[in-house]
Amino acid sequence: MYTGPIVFAQVMRFLPLRAFRRCVARYQGSCKVRRFSCLDQFLCMAFAQLTYRESLRDIESCLRSRRSKLYHMGIRGRVSRSTLADANEHRDWRMYADFAQVLIAIAKDLYADEDFGVELDSTVYALDSTTIDLCLSLFPWARFCSTKGAIKLHTLLNLRGSIPEFIHISDGKLHDVNVLDILIAQPGVFYVMDRGYVDFARLHTMHRALAFFVTRAKRRFQFKRRYSHPVDKSTGLRCDQTVILTGVDTAGYYPEPMRRIVYFDAETNKRLVFLTNNFALPALTIALLYKARWRVELFFKWIKQHLRIKAFYGTSENAVKTQVWIAVAVYVLIAIVKKRLHLGRSLYTILQILSVTIFEQTPLSEAFSDIYCTDENTAPSNQRLLFDL
Repeated sequence: MYTGPIVFAQVMRFLPLRAFRRCVARYQGSCKVRRFSCLDQFLCMAFAQLTYRESLRDIESCLRSRRSKLYHMGIRGRVSRSTLADANEHRDWRMYADFAQVLIAIAKDLYADEDFGVELDSTVYALDSTTIDLCLSLFPWARFCSTKGAIKLHTLLNLRGSIPEFIHISDGKLHDVNVLDILIAQPGVFYVMDRGYVDFARLHTMHRALAFFVTRAKRRFQFKRRYSHPVDKSTGLRCDQTVILTGVDTAGYYPEPMRRIVYFDAETNKRLVFLTNNFALPALTIALLYKARWRVELFFKWIKQHLRIKAFYGTSENAVKTQVWIAVAVYVLIAIVKKRLHLGRSLYTILQILSVTIFEQTPLSEAFSDIYCTDENTAPSNQRLLFDL
């Protein structure tokens, strides 16, 4: 009979605790803390994410009902609703954001060779944002309009493994394109974006940084064709052109040649116009890169369905950002566990199993192998596309 650590403790063993303590020390998270440490706070919030707890009272009731298990979970402090609420309210969210970046760096290395549907050696990011609606009376700091509150998660998703490498949390009023001012473009990397990020001055800044972008052209895109390159129209391509901008302002914002590719999608009966500063890749590869951008939409849909980020345990800005970053850390942690244990299950299935076996004393390998359902019956097809790695 197995009498080892409970499942929750086995999952948390994959956390780099030395890095966690450095993140806490960086922002003096342990200052004036006597009993309920930052690690206790993180573990309680991670438990809430893995089991989808509804409220702080829910977290308190569930953990207190298993008081004998708390020590084995790594929780040393006394769990109470008021203590956890106070920790989320006042302890700097940036230490959890930094720790999430540590986990992201680990996951990036583990998934460096993952296939995402396009034969390309370079790193490819999809940039997009999602809006989370909030009650303005409870979250007055997140004003979106006169009667509505909201926050935006601006996310840069690495398509190899669907790892979010950059997240910026803003109020709902920040336009997507402004995130390009915060983002530091990396040379040789592809950034795939929708039309909301078309700003030629910012795209030229990315071009000068030796990074590549792939985006869609807006309807009133003014240009002049310089060259036309042959294409195979049986693949859906209609044209591959080298163009220059001719708009009154845009010609000065982006004075260099740009590549314009037109693709007809027979499945949706849509004509798509792509713009890029990469002239080396085949035109069809550019179209496939943009098609892979849909993974970031699936990522947003998945975390909203399976992590606790649409309803919050606290109403302050610090509490909201703390919860979001711990949710991201949990997501990346499960991705790390999946890769290191060579699990064939999807992240959806792994989370479902964890939610019902969290207190069991079962080896992780057995917990994920002794099931008789298949991912095809438990996860929608779009989630299977994103997470069956």
